Amino acid sequence: MVRIAVIIPALNPLPSLIDFVKDLTELNIESILIINDGSDEKYQSIFMELRKLEKCIIIEHDRNYGKGRALKTGFTYFLNHLKEVKALLTVGAHGQHTIPDVEQLIHNTSLISDGIILGARNFHSKKVPLKNALGNHAASLLFELLYHKKLLDTQTGLRCLPKHALSWLVKVPGESFSYNSNMLAYAIKRNVPIYEIPIGSMCLKKNSIIYYDEITNTQIVLQQMLVSYKKGRKVT
Repeated sequence: MVRIAVIIPALNPLPSLIDFVKDLTELNIESILIINDGSDEKYQSIFMELRKLEKCIIIEHDRNYGKGRALKTGFTYFLNHLKEVKALLTVGAHGQHTIPDVEQLIHNTSLISDGIILGARNFHSKKVPLKNALGNHAASLLFELLYHKKLLDTQTGLRCLPKHALSWLVKVPGESFSYNSNMLAYAIKRNVPIYEIPIGSMCLKKNSIIYYDEITNTQIVLQQMLVSYKKGRKVT
């Protein structure tokens, strides 16, 4: 069985994160890294409760730097302190993913070890607003046009990353949600395989700042993807 850790970047999380993490501790997971990315003071009680849970490690940012930076903080900790772990799962803090979704990726991690595994959400469900389904399709089409790789869900926050990829993933540009697409673009440039595993439908919870984990404004996603592509071409 592959030894796996989980990283959860969190900004002003809902109390439901506590129960979700409790359920994660019951799975075959070595450690759960939760990055408090500058949450407001009123949310500190949630992180205090999370600190009490088995397997949980809380890493604090002094202010909000963005999801991309939070992930890279977790990657660095992983490389320095969890050297026996072979894969890292990134999971959303705001109710986007279910325990069965996570279990699905864990199962496939034992079968696939040479690349990045994406938990591709089902945008064809009746529960998903039409604008979100169309937006995801547009993002996938643009990504395929730019990088010649067809992916069903470029913005999913549920991903499994092999340990050997972290040394270059920490150097990928992007401090906020743009890191989602940048990671995949750099993987393609490095000929790192990308696999997609179907998971549940896109889920949005009321009062959730979903924009922190997975941006839902299609125009912003497309604009950021184009900006990152142009910057990448200048570098190369």
